[in-house]
Amino acid sequence: MHASVPPMPPYLSFNAAARRLRLDPHEPGFHQDPYEAYAWLHAQGSTFYWEDFGYWCFGGYDDVNRLLRDRRLGRQNPAGVPDSRGVGTDRSHLESFDAIEANSMLELEPPVHTRLRTLVNRAFVSRQVERLRPRVEALANELVDGFPRGEEFDLLPAFAAPLPITIIAEMLGVPLDMGPQLLDWSHRMVEMYTHGRTRETEETANRAAREFADFLRGYVAERRKSPGDDLLSLLIAARDDGQRLSEDELVSSAILLLNAGHEATVHQAGNAVRAILMQGGDPRRFFATPETSAATVEECLRHDAPLHLFTRYAYETIEVAPGVILKAGETIGLLLGMANRDPKAFVAPDEFLPDRTDQKNVSFGAGIHFCIGAPLARIELQTALSVLFDRLPGLALAEAPDYRDSWHFHGLDRLRVRA
Repeated sequence: MHASVPPMPPYLSFNAAARRLRLDPHEPGFHQDPYEAYAWLHAQGSTFYWEDFGYWCFGGYDDVNRLLRDRRLGRQNPAGVPDSRGVGTDRSHLESFDAIEANSMLELEPPVHTRLRTLVNRAFVSRQVERLRPRVEALANELVDGFPRGEEFDLLPAFAAPLPITIIAEMLGVPLDMGPQLLDWSHRMVEMYTHGRTRETEETANRAAREFADFLRGYVAERRKSPGDDLLSLLIAARDDGQRLSEDELVSSAILLLNAGHEATVHQAGNAVRAILMQGGDPRRFFATPETSAATVEECLRHDAPLHLFTRYAYETIEVAPGVILKAGETIGLLLGMANRDPKAFVAPDEFLPDRTDQKNVSFGAGIHFCIGAPLARIELQTALSVLFDRLPGLALAEAPDYRDSWHFHGLDRLRVRA
């Protein structure tokens, strides 16, 4: 028995014959609930040319999983520009931002990507980050202790944001009192990836990149004189087949780890709390054992992912789907949040079911660019959410939370709760 086709959302238009979609990602109906559009688009075949972005997009689970692993596609722009989504062709005002991107393993391909990832990965393998679980638990309890009593408050700045930025700052050995400044630099830099950015956005991101890099260069100089057992000290000393990280690679890697080490986790923590509270009942049931805690976090990642779009460049002429032929240098969009709700891959894809047997989300990506911080993010979410609901089983939403106008990075604007 086939599920009924959902109605077409009023804020989009679709040419079925040409598979062309018109949908402004800033449309409130979409960024507040993209899953309505995803369900309709799945019924149309899950592959379409998104006019507003100017490239083919794939939202089917099998397609996204396959294309993330296809080595004929990659993150490194063959034209040599670190980030081609620009306002005009002049990039002279983006010199500092581009310098960071040019040495970021997220934007590179083998062999350089392999060398950088091998060096950095040593600190992020599961057995290493598992040692951080007691620290995450202690920090989560400290944050809960600091919640205001008897009044509503926003859980994002009180809990979701400080926990991952503290953990990644401690791992890197960066001063904890720099936390707010690191967050500010990070937020301004990731605005570069949002749809419809402006010249002002670019200049602000470039200034943040310059200030962030300057801080790290100064701090690296200090760390060289007095190394510790932190990740930054290890990276400074790292050798791989006799190769050190260059100064530029070291700065880019530290910025990537700081940005990626908290940005998505903050969004996912907020999205997860919202999803769990909307289930009703005692939230502790989702975290009764380590196994149920892990399963709940995986379902949170699938059900409401923090990153909905990941792009790839074609490195040769390639037919990526029947009738969809890319030329070298062209971009495609892989819709992670849509793939996680594919009815061909998941039973009852829109339902929150932590005990589902078909759990296989693509929220951390796949292939050589699979998120290096996935083990850390999982431990942070499992431990922090378990502490939160164990300490505050009566936690409730004080208002219906709204999502930020940032569909690409899918997270809440605020999360007002009462304990």
